[in-house]
Amino acid sequence: MTEEVVVELNHVLEGLEDTPVLVLSNSLGTNLGMWDDQASVLRERFRLLRYDQRGHGDSPVPPGPYKIEDLGLDALALLDRLEIERASFCGLSIGGLVGMWLASEAPERIERLVLCCTASRFDSEMYDARAHQVRTEGVDSIADTVLERWFTPEFRATRPETVEWAGSMLRDTPAEGYAGCCEVLRDADMRSRLESIRAPTLVIAGAEDPAATVDQAEEIRDSIPEARLVVVEAAHLANIEQPEAVTREILEHLEPVTEERR
Repeated sequence: MTEEVVVELNHVLEGLEDTPVLVLSNSLGTNLGMWDDQASVLRERFRLLRYDQRGHGDSPVPPGPYKIEDLGLDALALLDRLEIERASFCGLSIGGLVGMWLASEAPERIERLVLCCTASRFDSEMYDARAHQVRTEGVDSIADTVLERWFTPEFRATRPETVEWAGSMLRDTPAEGYAGCCEVLRDADMRSRLESIRAPTLVIAGAEDPAATVDQAEEIRDSIPEARLVVVEAAHLANIEQPEAVTREILEHLEPVTEERR
């Protein structure tokens, strides 16, 4: 049975209180540190909220399987706890799924939306198999395969220290948390929700992303009214492989929010 309990997510809140709020939501197998490159810039312009998905980082690890509703309600509870009524939201991979759920389920809470390296429907068979493997053999058993999907061969060859750092986030992820979130990716289907999203939306895709392809990003763009798509030269963790480009696109998309506060 799924644990029907909202968990108190580990989080970091930075920036000036009178600036607009931006939430950054992490991917499967990472933690809030995956946004370090973006945070150093974004916290100068936003009240920046980063958090660890349930089962990841320093957040609680309830028994799985989890549902997308669980992750979305966790995020809403965090906003409520911090007394944040409205925020822009940027999520990568499973974090992007959370963003789609929030923007369709609680549209009054989401000002603008950035969906990075994500899909409205993931490969259910692959993530079902991965959840089983991680529960029986541990996260380390899939780490090398995952890192090959996270980064292009060129990046892995030229930036081994960054790949090792990302690998440490992955290997430190609790097995039950990783597997539970695999089951979110197995079951979640946002396709019927996309046309109801009214938050101005930017979709960012990695040109060489095998987990969330450009074709899948185009489907999201075509389904959300007036959404825009940008493709960067990267694999799945585009914000780490191309930090400057991704940060620039986020800032450009959120510029109307910052302009309103000036």
